[in-house]
Amino acid sequence: MNRYRKDFPILVGSDVIYFDNAATTQRPVQVMEAMRRFNDTCNANPMRGLYGWSIAATDAYEAARHTAAAFIGAEDDREIIFTRNATESLNLAAYTYGLDRLKENDEIVISVMEHHSNILPWQMVCRRTGAKLVYLEPDREGCLKEEEYRSKITDRTKIVSIGHVSNVMGVTNPVKELAALAHEKGAVLIADGAQAAPHMPVDVTKLGVDFYAFSGHKLLGPMGIGVLYGRKDLLEEMPPFLSGGEMIEYVDRQSATYAEIPHKFEAGTVNAQGAVGLKAAMEYLKDVGFDTVMETERKLTALLMEGLASLPFVTVYGSSDPEKHCGIVTFNIEGCHPHDVASVLDTERIAVRAGHHCAQPLMRFLDIHAAVRASLYFYNTEEEVERFVDAVGKVRKWLGY
Repeated sequence: MNRYRKDFPILVGSDVIYFDNAATTQRPVQVMEAMRRFNDTCNANPMRGLYGWSIAATDAYEAARHTAAAFIGAEDDREIIFTRNATESLNLAAYTYGLDRLKENDEIVISVMEHHSNILPWQMVCRRTGAKLVYLEPDREGCLKEEEYRSKITDRTKIVSIGHVSNVMGVTNPVKELAALAHEKGAVLIADGAQAAPHMPVDVTKLGVDFYAFSGHKLLGPMGIGVLYGRKDLLEEMPPFLSGGEMIEYVDRQSATYAEIPHKFEAGTVNAQGAVGLKAAMEYLKDVGFDTVMETERKLTALLMEGLASLPFVTVYGSSDPEKHCGIVTFNIEGCHPHDVASVLDTERIAVRAGHHCAQPLMRFLDIHAAVRASLYFYNTEEEVERFVDAVGKVRKWLGY
């Protein structure tokens, strides 16, 4: 058995095979204990009180910001904005950078593989500004070729917003190269790191990105906490996303001055408990080590794909190389609706995701309506993969074929 499973109460003693990690990862006891300690010792509004509990809550919240900055290689803690999730982070960038900077006939470049959270905000920006949305199309294995992005990132491009790792294909996009090209054309690069930050080391400085978004709940942390990294010079120029308490310096009857970054983007009572949980999650993941995470995922993905390849009625989407899947394997079974497949697997105590995965443009590109997704993490085991492949091999029989 995987030696890390003992840290995950929901997995200990359970016969459930949890293969929906791309949606939400499980939380180790260290994260839950950190959140409990916060509640037990300093549950108070950060940055609002001069008494001990409030000061301790403020210190805990800012310590989480420091940990997040170090986790992704940000040069300044003030470049870390806490949000509810990656979706809110991308919306923040769209509303406060996109709307403020774009005009008619400007272009925003994204890929057809994007999660809806990295499509809909840019559709909104285009509707309001008259800008145009341009799509990069991958090859059938999900790879973005250089000739494709060099032909579509032009002098008209003002924003390139790209998923670091596809939540369907599992492919890692060439973010560093895209950022360099975007800067060459005078554009900024925004990366959706929801599927990357939990699975590989991320250094936003080395990648050269201008914004980077990720969620806590996909990274062993709690729901309701996310991060937007933004370059300090850009954040200082951007207007607030929400208005209200804590994001102001001074208010009179007709006007207001805003607080310094990052606080001008964190209106209202912040999710301090969630930030504390996220801090513990990032520390836990650092202790495990990304070498361990990536090697475990590679081995399990290779075993899973080898098993599915032995089933002639199964189609796997994306590369045939397990190393290009980042623990995500999306497939269909001939003649079986993905929802039926997921329901049947659930009767075998196997949890997978089925549907369009908030990526309907990619589904249409692949000429399918939906698919089944099995997504792995470092606490999964070879025994689980073997049991999963055996169950997939029996689905058609169970459905009456």
